[in-house]
Amino acid sequence: MKVDKRQTLRRLGGFAVGAPLVTRRPQEGAPSARLAPVGELVNVPEFEAMAKLALSPDRFTTISGGHRTSFDRMTLRQRLMVYAMDLDLTTPLFGYEMFAPILVGPVGHQGELHADGELATARGASAAKTVMVASRESSYPIAQIVAETSEPVWYQVYADGDLGATRDAVAQAVGAGCPVLCVTVGVSSTQTPIRTDWRVVEQLGQAAGVPVVVKGIMSPGDAETALQHGTQGIVVSSHGGLVTGSGTLPVDILPAVADAVNGRVPVLVDGSFRRGTDILKGLALGATAVMLGRPPMWGLAAYGASGVQTVLELLQTDLARNMAMSGRPTIEMIDRELVRIDSR
Repeated sequence: MKVDKRQTLRRLGGFAVGAPLVTRRPQEGAPSARLAPVGELVNVPEFEAMAKLALSPDRFTTISGGHRTSFDRMTLRQRLMVYAMDLDLTTPLFGYEMFAPILVGPVGHQGELHADGELATARGASAAKTVMVASRESSYPIAQIVAETSEPVWYQVYADGDLGATRDAVAQAVGAGCPVLCVTVGVSSTQTPIRTDWRVVEQLGQAAGVPVVVKGIMSPGDAETALQHGTQGIVVSSHGGLVTGSGTLPVDILPAVADAVNGRVPVLVDGSFRRGTDILKGLALGATAVMLGRPPMWGLAAYGASGVQTVLELLQTDLARNMAMSGRPTIEMIDRELVRIDSR
């Protein structure tokens, strides 16, 4: 689907007018300050502040944090005198034409952030025409989550624990309509670093019968190992620093992994993406698409489905605007020359 810039920005940005007042009551222990109407928020970081008001301190800690040093060192080289009216954000991935190269990444126990949890996330992602990745650690059954959206829902599991039980969970998810399996490596379901048993990854992929994406890759060598074990996609991810134990962001490793993969499978990335310019930088450095973790959860915590939708649409709008301003109106035109990295 191709639309011109005016249509794209109108379609993606029109939600900002006439937003209703917020009526949700904050969690017990959360600050008593009133939340701003969702339509008054103009960028994604503002949603973090609203989530802090809506959640108790311990719950907010689970979705706060992340540093931006790497993104701050990157600037965009604009290409002038390029016709940019025919913006096209569509991105093919595993046989599906995504509206934009953005996915909601897997986050477990979303019912602790909002009563509707993953159901609200699914509704918000669907309204924003965005693919969602549902965790096995979800607060609701996968079939219920899938029923809430017209967009594909991927299913995420960990490469640890009872292999038979995990296979059964995967079979249920595939039966519910999940078209892609995302297997997290490098950490356990309790978010503890572990050594990956690649035989488990391979066995889960064979049992699933759908494309398998491995999440948690932070080196070209691990990317090659994942390919040798049959993965059809890779997510460069450090699980909030758990994999590396350092301040290195996945976007720092992304170019080397993308070069090693060399187009054999799609390469996705997550980690501290907060703005459309961040997503554009990720695409320029070799990502097929970007997974978002914390930002949609800020929207969920403060506003439910409408918060998730608004966060995603703000990022889509910002990405479209900066693609046009950079002289790259289509995804195919985004290249590594777009990004300049300050080595200091």
